Amino acid sequence: MARVRLSVAERREELLRAAVEQIEVRGVAAVRIADVASALGVSNALVLYHFSSKEQLVAAAFAHAAEADLAHLRRLLGRRSSAVRRLQAAVRWYAPTGQAKGWRLWIEGWAASLRDPELRRVAASLDKEWKAALTRVIAEGAEAGEFRCPDPAAAAWRLTAFLDGLAVQTTAYAGSLTRSAMLRWADAALARELNLPDEGEGVGEHADAGRGVDDLPSGT
Repeated sequence: MARVRLSVAERREELLRAAVEQIEVRGVAAVRIADVASALGVSNALVLYHFSSKEQLVAAAFAHAAEADLAHLRRLLGRRSSAVRRLQAAVRWYAPTGQAKGWRLWIEGWAASLRDPELRRVAASLDKEWKAALTRVIAEGAEAGEFRCPDPAAAAWRLTAFLDGLAVQTTAYAGSLTRSAMLRWADAALARELNLPDEGEGVGEHADAGRGVDDLPSGT
């Protein structure tokens, strides 16, 4: 059967999805242009027509993988509910028990970015967007009197650093923590940053009331 002719935008989207899949399977160092081409049944030349080098393809693939997560994060944080509810939904979704990011992909990307300036630039820009989005809602909640947080930007940094580190540990050492323990730790980290109680009428109870099915961690 002949392949359906795709527009330039559609072909690029297809190539990026395939690149993400191949990076997850093979790792950044081992993946080749030929792997992406073979996965789609196209020529190496077609891939190189859209992306002039492997480095450009890898950087674009990471940006593509993160943009979908960023769009979902914006939807979570843009809901018409309390800042506490929005923040906990986002933190639980970002945590390694949730659906944000393919953590193996991002650990590969962080390691590769030490040697690849283009990938480092992309990763740093996306990380900055994550922190900025959290900072805005933390500041909004503090200004509304929902909680006390004197430095929203620092709180966002600490939260993402904690969750990133937790993801590295649990991805590298699968099964080292239970899902319920990771959720408790994520809730407790947010509660500390917002100066909220961690039990009873704490952050978890407030936020659970505002979550939809799509925001629950995978496996729920």
